[in-house]
Amino acid sequence: MSIQRFKSELVATLSQEVRLAPAARVDFGALVELPAPVIRYLRQVLKDGQPLIRLARVKQTGKLRTGSGTARWLRFEADQVVAPLTVGFIWDARVTIVGPLHLRVLDAYVGGRGFGRVSLLSAFTLAGDSGGKELNSGALHRYLAEAVWYPTALLPSASLCWSPIDGNKALATLSQAGQTVALEFWFNEAGQVSGVYSASRWQKIAGEYRQTPWECHVSNYRQKDGMWIPASAEVGWHAEGQWQKVWTGDVVDSSYDFAR
Repeated sequence: MSIQRFKSELVATLSQEVRLAPAARVDFGALVELPAPVIRYLRQVLKDGQPLIRLARVKQTGKLRTGSGTARWLRFEADQVVAPLTVGFIWDARVTIVGPLHLRVLDAYVGGRGFGRVSLLSAFTLAGDSGGKELNSGALHRYLAEAVWYPTALLPSASLCWSPIDGNKALATLSQAGQTVALEFWFNEAGQVSGVYSASRWQKIAGEYRQTPWECHVSNYRQKDGMWIPASAEVGWHAEGQWQKVWTGDVVDSSYDFAR
């Protein structure tokens, strides 16, 4: 199956889930029992009474490398669609190798399952995987870490809860389709999320999954549709005693559909 057809099928499934999602609004009165830095953050980036995000569309540019042991960085452009009310996303990237030669990379979490596809010139499949606890967990980790780009997803709900760590950190725990992940969120003096950390996220190395410390930094907040969203991010794994960056990108555009 071509990667475009595969994406179309995932989009159709995600769209069906979104149509079934209930409408709701931000209620600051429901935040009083959250850890203090989480309350401060949500009050800063959202507005009381605003509708929740139904769909988020994000365009990114940046560079990545396939692992911390690889010296070569590759440029990419990506489009992402996220459905926060049903916990799902599809990330579709074009990664330039040289000239017109490129890879098409698709990462997704739809219907409670993680998916990954890599193709050459958007036509020849090089790798593909779906399901499995490691891939599902990794995709759910990604969804939760990137929720700063669709922040109504960080409101407490039946599937997401917050626990205090200290005055500048809190733990977000997300459960979905029998899978549970937890991430530390780090908050700066301005009350913004500045970083996200996992002590044990699944990483695929030489064809095998290993649990590895993972860390993300976000910055450059900008206002969009009445919300404050970070425009820049960098991601990396901890290896050989230090954090090693493998992805850096900027949000060049974002748009939102709200549940009304």
